[in-house]
Amino acid sequence: MNILVIGSGGREHALGWKLKQSKRCGKIYFAPGNAGTAVIGENVDLPADPVNTKNADAIDWFCRQNDVELIVIGPEDPLAGGLADRLQREGRYIFGPVAAAARLEADKAYAKQMMRAASIPTAESRTFTDANAALTYLQARDEPVVVKAAGLAKGKGVTVCSSKQEAIDTVNQFMVDKVFGEAGETVVIEEQLVGQELSVLALVDGQNIFVLDPSQDHKQAHEGDTGPNTGGMGAYCPTPLVDDKLMSTIQREVLVPIVDTLRRDGVVYQGVLYAGLMLTAGGPKVLEFNCRFGDPETQPLMVRLKGDLLQIMLATITGGLHKVDISWDSHCCCCVVMASGGYPGSYEKGKVITGIKDAEADPDVKVFHAGTKQQGADIATAGGRVLNVCALGADLAEAQAKANAACEKIDFEGGWYRKDIGYRVMK
Repeated sequence: MNILVIGSGGREHALGWKLKQSKRCGKIYFAPGNAGTAVIGENVDLPADPVNTKNADAIDWFCRQNDVELIVIGPEDPLAGGLADRLQREGRYIFGPVAAAARLEADKAYAKQMMRAASIPTAESRTFTDANAALTYLQARDEPVVVKAAGLAKGKGVTVCSSKQEAIDTVNQFMVDKVFGEAGETVVIEEQLVGQELSVLALVDGQNIFVLDPSQDHKQAHEGDTGPNTGGMGAYCPTPLVDDKLMSTIQREVLVPIVDTLRRDGVVYQGVLYAGLMLTAGGPKVLEFNCRFGDPETQPLMVRLKGDLLQIMLATITGGLHKVDISWDSHCCCCVVMASGGYPGSYEKGKVITGIKDAEADPDVKVFHAGTKQQGADIATAGGRVLNVCALGADLAEAQAKANAACEKIDFEGGWYRKDIGYRVMK
């Protein structure tokens, strides 16, 4: 079976790497891919964002010409734009939800509405489309808040505000200055929740839900969870924050209700459903839903997955999740993101990267490319998050130490990373 993976990040490299291990995998293409995906498949110049007739037709034509039977859509923007809807064709499998389901991630105001309809525990919130109304609301509040751009903002449209003035400044940046364009025209202002954050990803085939091993992401740029939000600076899996009882609660009170509520709204959910949760003193509460594999949560999940990813994806698409075997390596995996100097702000590209082979000399280490490109004979930086360095260990401390040691062997001008991934449960 020939496969096209849409996307260019570490998530797509990890998915392609795991798909390539299936006995059923034929040729694998990446659009547009990166320097890492070029080693395991073929990169093709097929724009998927924005989703329009020209781009969708070009992808459809390529798939017909190259007998591509499975299309895996990695990023949120093409899913929200309806690429899965446009590429549906007899004899073709699309891994990724349709636009109506992806709206759960693309529109945080809609997601809050669905959560209320499903009685899912979440932070109290108000939604605003008028900046003056939002500012008036903030002036009347003394409690700390979180301000979120309702649309897609590459994981950066969320500010946990430490003061009323910071909340006011954030609303002005989102709604008046439009730092995230249309994504910030509507904002959600919600109460700050206190506790440990948790990422729970599940496969949903329309009827069945299979929950993957839980992980913990680290969104803030600097050690000790300080600094601005990023797309994710690292993750580890599994996390000791969850036992069987808590996972049962999350499935019963979060995953099943949202899938059922969407179905009552005429939306059949098929693909990955990602619940970002806060484990509060009052129980787990939903921070957000995503409608695709998380990045960087996917990387440690793929390193630990022992099943056939191609078979698992086909089962998700065809309603056969109850028939597949999904098991996990008993080791812990820590993923550390190496970033460009200046990220998540402005940064330069084209910095030559060295040391990847040295890092992977350890058989427990796998380096996934996120923002890289081939530059002559060299591999160079091409994004904010450049590499995802994953390491297996008997426990989290060992996995973290191995990942950090591997990062020390890799070098590019301005490169940096957090050395404390997993610290929240190691203290």
